[in-house]
Amino acid sequence: MYDYREAMKEDIKEYLKNDAELSANDIIYMSDDTRDSIYDDLWIADSVTGNGSGSYTFDSYKASEYVKDNMDLCREALKEFCIDGETIAEKFLEDEWEYFDVTIRCYLLGECLDAAIEELKEELEEENEED
Repeated sequence: MYDYREAMKEDIKEYLKNDAELSANDIIYMSDDTRDSIYDDLWIADSVTGNGSGSYTFDSYKASEYVKDNMDLCREALKEFCIDGETIAEKFLEDEWEYFDVTIRCYLLGECLDAAIEELKEELEEENEED
């Protein structure tokens, strides 16, 4: 079963380490403004949400497997974003699984970003203690 939260947390950590141009101290002592700016960047990052291009997987079959493994989460995300039944039916009938996959990723972004930051902080603080 695909675990969106774990996969996204790892993608976000990878982004923070390699693409965000942050120092260890920037991560450990991250301000709310920096966190919000990163959130905005990740909202459209294909490597995390897929929202920039409309696809994270670039593979409709893979996206369908992820979504089908997480239908309850899909329902939550669609409800949270107030997506109407007509749109949902249209996307479903047209096999637009990447739409649902991206919707779930956007829905979980804030939660997963906070979890990734906390994990990275802990890792960096442990490294500092070892030095």
